[in-house]
Amino acid sequence: MSTATDKRKAPAGERVADWADGRLGIYSLAKANMRKIFPDHWSFMLGEVALYSFIIIILTGVYLTLFFHPSMNEVEYHGSYVPMQGVLMSEAYASTLDISFDVRGGLLIRQIHHWAALIFLAAMMVHMMRVFFTGAFRKPREINWLFGFLLFVLGMFTGFTGYSLPDDLLSGTGVRFMQGAILSVPVVGTYLSMFLFGGEFPGGDIVARFYSIHILLLPGIMLGLLVAHLILVFYHKHTQFAGPGRTNNNVVGMPLLPIYMAKAGGFFFLVFGVISVISAIATINPIWALGPYRPDQVSTGAQPDWYMGFSEGLIRVMPGWEINLWGHTLVLGVFIPLMIFPLVLAAIAVYPFIESWVTGDKREHHILDRPRNAPTRTAFGVAWLTWYFVLLIGGGNDLWATHFDLSINSITWFVRIFFFAGPVLAFVITKRICMGLQRRDKDKVLHGRESGIIKRLPHGEFVEVHEPLTQEALHTLTAHEQYTPHEIGPTVDENGVERKVPRTERLRARLSKAYYGKDNQVAKPTVEEYKEITSGHGHH
Repeated sequence: MSTATDKRKAPAGERVADWADGRLGIYSLAKANMRKIFPDHWSFMLGEVALYSFIIIILTGVYLTLFFHPSMNEVEYHGSYVPMQGVLMSEAYASTLDISFDVRGGLLIRQIHHWAALIFLAAMMVHMMRVFFTGAFRKPREINWLFGFLLFVLGMFTGFTGYSLPDDLLSGTGVRFMQGAILSVPVVGTYLSMFLFGGEFPGGDIVARFYSIHILLLPGIMLGLLVAHLILVFYHKHTQFAGPGRTNNNVVGMPLLPIYMAKAGGFFFLVFGVISVISAIATINPIWALGPYRPDQVSTGAQPDWYMGFSEGLIRVMPGWEINLWGHTLVLGVFIPLMIFPLVLAAIAVYPFIESWVTGDKREHHILDRPRNAPTRTAFGVAWLTWYFVLLIGGGNDLWATHFDLSINSITWFVRIFFFAGPVLAFVITKRICMGLQRRDKDKVLHGRESGIIKRLPHGEFVEVHEPLTQEALHTLTAHEQYTPHEIGPTVDENGVERKVPRTERLRARLSKAYYGKDNQVAKPTVEEYKEITSGHGHH
């Protein structure tokens, strides 16, 4: 007698996975990478907001390309927006009106696309500040800092080309502003302008050229940089804040699958939902209220999006200096700000390499700094942000004047003064705050946390009762490293021969002292100090 064995087929998903594994080896890849650990901290979600906003931009951008006509050919409008009927305009402007009023869901998609771009750059900027203030850019992540920086800069120019496409009065004013800056470049400015616009401004090709750059060139480069950025994050493992059990050799957190992926998926839809709600209730870039671009008109209160505001502020507050050389006029009032802009961006890009050279620290770092424990770096970051927001005021000086009933000349002079004074004040104040927070941390380690309970001693003195910190809190407050400034060393050898000290070494010693001198870090409490205080022999 024989028995038949019941052979049931595997589920369809498992069979597909087996088929793919036989050709791609996905099981071994998944086993090695899908259980990778990621730390859990709210600040790491800033980068996710930027990533999800970028995905939303791509999705909505694909939809908009189906209906947009990137042409400057002049047509007469006969669409459903009655106030514009019979008006001569470019095909680009007319198709944008059609998207807004005649394409189902077109206006909402336009709004989502624009708001997602603003939130993408805002999230990128805040994410970069988190990376900067915590020292997450240190070895081995300097290259990833450059990738993130390039993503931010390319995002700025992608946004500029994007809001210039509708060819409305506001975007045309912005393009005219850009063309004026190009013309200020000595010798080649006029040639660059003619090449870019295909003739005298406004030419007939700028919208088509911006369209190709906006939907193809810049997004393609950004997508490649984003993939490289994520690969390096995966390869280097994620940074984490100091805490019990956390070292440079491990990561404490959650596995990628299933926990982190589930949370990330939910967070994506949350970001998408918030952006959609904002887009549904807050109008942005109402081109129908401005009309098509005409070179002889300028829209009132013309402002760029916030991320380009500081570059406009540089030009608005610069004195109108001009000089004549060999029969040519150099417009320094525009050319100097045009040169400052890329220099500042370059300084931000190379900062990780500058700090590494100053400190001489070539080790790998996977534990993040608390900003207060790196006061000079933190002060630099706050000074840059202060400078940025001062120039943002300059970029919108007309709106500040009209909304707050102020003199535009007073605002301009305020920006000119605080262009220099603001960052210096911010640097000094931030550094003092960081030092004060370091002293408070040391006091908390030695004396404990203030409980708010007042106790009267037998001899009549009132004291506040302090509660000892937990071991976890003690570790967090004392886990940071204390650096020693770089020293030049003896300038005379054992034979009394004086050696020549290079200028770069002298400069490095001075900068290192500015970073890690006695006025830049408070010595951590020693074990002996802690035992003396907690044993009851020290002063409370």
